Amino acid sequence: MYRVSRVELEVFIAHPGGPWFPHRDYDVWTIPKGEIEPGEETFAAAVREFEEEVGIRPSGPFIELGSILQKGGKTVHAWAFEGCWSETGPPKSNHFSLEWPPGSGNWQEFPEVDRAGFFSLNGAKERLKLTQQPLLDRLVVALGTLAGHARR
Repeated sequence: MYRVSRVELEVFIAHPGGPWFPHRDYDVWTIPKGEIEPGEETFAAAVREFEEEVGIRPSGPFIELGSILQKGGKTVHAWAFEGCWSETGPPKSNHFSLEWPPGSGNWQEFPEVDRAGFFSLNGAKERLKLTQQPLLDRLVVALGTLAGHARR
């Protein structure tokens, strides 16, 4: 999700919940994303996962940004859309159960996303996983191309 605020492009990114990165702010944020269910189309999965992770139902028009390969081998397919968020608290994220600490027998519930928000391109690039940063560059190119067509 993106918005243009005071003539500056801002992008919406999310901080992963759970016990692994509660105090890390750099190279851990992500675009809201998730797993494709068996038989599900990639675009439908992207819309579903975005809503599950941050509580916002995406609406188009959508800009296809292609895919990237993350360090762990996961392929991420991405689309962008213009939208807004009230920023009145933590995102409405779904939760997952995890034995924490490992081997303790103690199961805890964690949100998939514990923080989210709009950032300038530079602010987002400081926080976003390195492998996802090309998606921001593709968004800038796509928006520039769309703006060029609108001027003609």
